Amino acid sequence: MFIDGANLYAAARSLGFDIDYKRLRDGFASEGRLVRAFYYTALVEDQEYSPIRPLVDWLDYNGYTMVTKPTKEFTDASGRRKIKGNMDIELAIDVMEMAERVDHILLFSGDGDFRRLVEAVQRKGVRVSVISTVRSQPPMVADELRRQADNFIELQDLAPSIARVHHHREPMGNVGSPGGTDMPGQGGPYANF
Repeated sequence: MFIDGANLYAAARSLGFDIDYKRLRDGFASEGRLVRAFYYTALVEDQEYSPIRPLVDWLDYNGYTMVTKPTKEFTDASGRRKIKGNMDIELAIDVMEMAERVDHILLFSGDGDFRRLVEAVQRKGVRVSVISTVRSQPPMVADELRRQADNFIELQDLAPSIARVHHHREPMGNVGSPGGTDMPGQGGPYANF
């Protein structure tokens, strides 16, 4: 699994849900042999508190291989301060290195820049499934990436199995409400990967 963190976050938000990364990893792991789950994100280094830091720490301790780098700050031609944190090259290098050791890659991104990467690993005999969405406005997956993939998995179709379940606290008199998350079984939404 290769997760373009910013891209997946934006796609899920555009569909109105948050990802439960434990359910995501466990669901795909139950359908095959998951070699590694990579998560790519840029981090703002000089902030006292980064809203993404708790997620990065949780993923790091719960079976994900974290690939991070500091964002770069610059001023554009019109004098506006911009922050840049593109992780495409890191993801591409890792995909190429892992292609010799796997038979199927799951790419969680809609970035059209990855079309050539997908084509290159397909020439090595590796199947590639792209997970993103065409159901948002505008669609979050580039058409050329979707067409290049061996399989396209619509993120919204996975939502029932990977969305974070928000539990509401019950009043103290109502103890014992059901909790937990159900994992998808064989033949579930992961079966088409």
